[in-house]
This record gives sequence, C-alpha cells and structure tokens, in this order.
Amino acid sequence: MDIVMRETAHQCLLEEIIIHFNEATHITNMHVLPFASKMFDLEGYTIQLIPPHEGGRNIVYSCDKEGHESLILRISFLPDRCRKDYLAELEYVRYLHDHGASVSNVVSSNKGHLLEEIVYEGHTFYISLFVKAKGKLLVDNHYQYREGVPLTEYYYNCGKVLGKMHQESKSYTPVHRRYPFLERYNTEKIASLIPEAFPLLKEKMAELLQTVKQLELGQENFGMIHFDFNDGNYAIDYDTGQITVYDFDNACFGWYMLDLASIWSNGAGWIQFEPDADKRRQFMDDYFQTVLAGYTSETHVSEAMLENLPLFIQLNLLENILDMFEVMQYNEQEAEEDDEHLAYLIKCMEEDIPFKGFFHEMYSPESPFEYEEN
Repeated sequence: MDIVMRETAHQCLLEEIIIHFNEATHITNMHVLPFASKMFDLEGYTIQLIPPHEGGRNIVYSCDKEGHESLILRISFLPDRCRKDYLAELEYVRYLHDHGASVSNVVSSNKGHLLEEIVYEGHTFYISLFVKAKGKLLVDNHYQYREGVPLTEYYYNCGKVLGKMHQESKSYTPVHRRYPFLERYNTEKIASLIPEAFPLLKEKMAELLQTVKQLELGQENFGMIHFDFNDGNYAIDYDTGQITVYDFDNACFGWYMLDLASIWSNGAGWIQFEPDADKRRQFMDDYFQTVLAGYTSETHVSEAMLENLPLFIQLNLLENILDMFEVMQYNEQEAEEDDEHLAYLIKCMEEDIPFKGFFHEMYSPESPFEYEEN
C-alpha cells in the first residue's frame, strides 16, 4: 500500500494510505455497510454490489425493498478528494433537484446529513445515498430508443435536461465550493501523470490550457457543470422519454460548453460505422442542432461560445487522456503499446486534429477511435 501525503489544488490536505478496489470492497462489506445501513435506515433492504466499470472510483450498491423506492448507495474511498469536495457535490445535486432539474436526488441520513463517513484502520470511507433514477440505460436496452419514437426526441431531451441544469447553475451560490476546472487540470497535473516519453503531448496540453485561460468566465458561460455527461450517467424512462441524470462525481466549476462538447462526442456513436466522412459530418451537424434546440429551450448560449466547440472538444480530450494515465498510475501500469484508443487520442492532441478526428483521414469506421502505429 502507498502513503499519499500532499495538498491538492483545491486546498484539501490529504494524508491517507491508498488501498485498491478489491481491498476497499472487502472492508466495506465487513465494516462500512453495517454502519451505512444504520445511518440511512436500510434495514430490510436487499443490498447488492453493482459491478464496477473500468476506471470507476467508487463502490456502488443497489438497495431494494418491496413497497419502497429503489436507492443507490455510494462508498467513496480514494484519497484525492476530501469531505468538502463531496459535500459540494451533494449540495449541488440537492439544489438542482429542488429547483426542478431532472437529477437523482440525494437522500439524507437519519441525522439529516447529506454525507456520512467512517474511518477504519486509517482509511476514510465517505457514504452517500441517492434515489435510483427511473428507467434504464441505453446500453441495457441494446441502444434501442422508444418504439415508434424518432431518435431526435432523445437528442432534444438530452439538450433540454442539460440546459435546465445549466440555467439553474447560473443562479447557484454554493455553501461548500467545488474546485474550478483549471485548478484540477493544470501543468502540474500534466507533469505528474504524463510520462517523459510524451514530450509533444505535454507541450500541446500546456498550450491548450494557456488558450483556455483567455476565455470569458462570466456567469452566462461559466458555472457548476456535470463534466461527465454521457449515456452511462443518466437513465431514460421508456414510457415518457424523460432523462434523469446522476453521477456528479466529476462536477466542477467550468465552462458550460464542456458539457455541450461531451454531448457532441456522445452523438458520434450513432454514426461511427459510416464510411463516408461527409455523411458523418452532415449527421453530426443535424444531431447537434437538435441538441441545441432542446438546450436553448431552457437556457442561452452565445454564438461566440458555440464557435469554440472544437476547442472544448479538445479540452475534453485532454481530460480523457489525463484520466487514462491516472488510472494506469493508480493501478501501477505503464502505457501499453497496443492501446490503440489511447494512441488515437494522443495523436489527435499532438497533431491538433479537431472534432476528435471524426472527419479526419486517420479515422477508421472499421475500428472507430483507434489508431495503430506503423
């Protein structure tokens, strides 16, 4: 086990022993769950571990009891965030829910707290509980939308739900403040995560961050964002088409365009196997216009910010790459030469290829978003 002793950019002094997922799950099952069950009145619920996805940072359980709404219990154990970070996230989710945004609400403990914690042998476990989002994931329905309803409804609803969240963010004043994007993603983080074997990647990332620093930080453009808005983090009610958003673990203060850039990237999945680049481009233009129609039904976005869409897609790319290297570092792995997806993202960053290379000659519909070095 490794000891971490550092001060993060968002001023949380951390001194923790890092434990890995399997060990954390064992401790949770033996010691944390009984505590959580008592604090959140979960006696009588069937509590089952939800298998983690690759890169997942939390231990998550489904909680079901006949005659009661289903719940999701989240146990956080990694030492890169502190109590203030989690409270900032949960307070924001509660605020969104109370102001009409379609998000999974936080459930308070029997002490009235949004967050509970327990320390076991030097490890701090942060516990939070959420109402389970109504509906199902797209992937669980084999990426089939509602029968007899055009996909454009889904695109529009994605934009509308996000627009409502952003509109409420514009008047949000936090009690506990989440970190700004540029405090978490900076040259120090790049230096700590990107190996010396990638000097051009480091240079391009630093240049991108310098460009972003020139952007406007006004209330209409910059505020609390989800920063992981994709179809793995919301459920769809197949009776109504309503989308309910959850997993605000990455939420931070940033440009609203970062979430819109994520929606743009999500749309590529619907046309990724099309061999004709012009058809892919036309689809993406139509798709994003539908998303924007939903978004602007709830809030405003300026033409000047929309013109920066390629920049924000590139900024999301930077976060994706850093996250992949961070997961490798956490798992004590080196970048694998045959990781064709990572190689693809790095090439886009190093060669300033816009729109995630989706219209570039290197893109292959047979192997979407993968690149094999010659």
